Amino acid sequence: MTFDYSLNFTEVDFRKHPELYRIGRGEQGVLLVEPYKSEILPHWRFRTPDIARRSANKIYRMFLAYKAEGDFVGMDMARKFLQMGYTRARRYANHKSGQKFAKATREELPREEDQVKAESARIFKEKWQLAREDKEYLKMKKKHRELHEQATPSNKMIEQMPNIGAI
Repeated sequence: MTFDYSLNFTEVDFRKHPELYRIGRGEQGVLLVEPYKSEILPHWRFRTPDIARRSANKIYRMFLAYKAEGDFVGMDMARKFLQMGYTRARRYANHKSGQKFAKATREELPREEDQVKAESARIFKEKWQLAREDKEYLKMKKKHRELHEQATPSNKMIEQMPNIGAI
């Protein structure tokens, strides 16, 4: 299932209502889901490898703390911040301005490899991989999907019907 952007994110406490959380793809919702965004975002930095190392280590420790509490949503949000640390640092490693495309033409700008940001990205990637491959995380992810993200019976029927659009 895709991330549900229709929720009122200023009102929902996902710690109290984990059943409303949708994993989505990649980093979807990373800057919306509270109280996790407010807990993790202040620690998310990647300007230099030293800063990235402190940041990634802190967020990974938060991932482990959420895991110890049995808080899947917290674990997934920490995983998303680690992933976002990797992707944003990579973007700046590839494009000094952080802009991948020229505003006027939408053409991709030439790459200028920044080794400092590339190292920051590597640091985040290492922790992101630890989080996303964690066996308990994977079990909890599967359980969350089974409990809260199952397709409705009508959606299941439609998915099983070949060539539904041809009728």
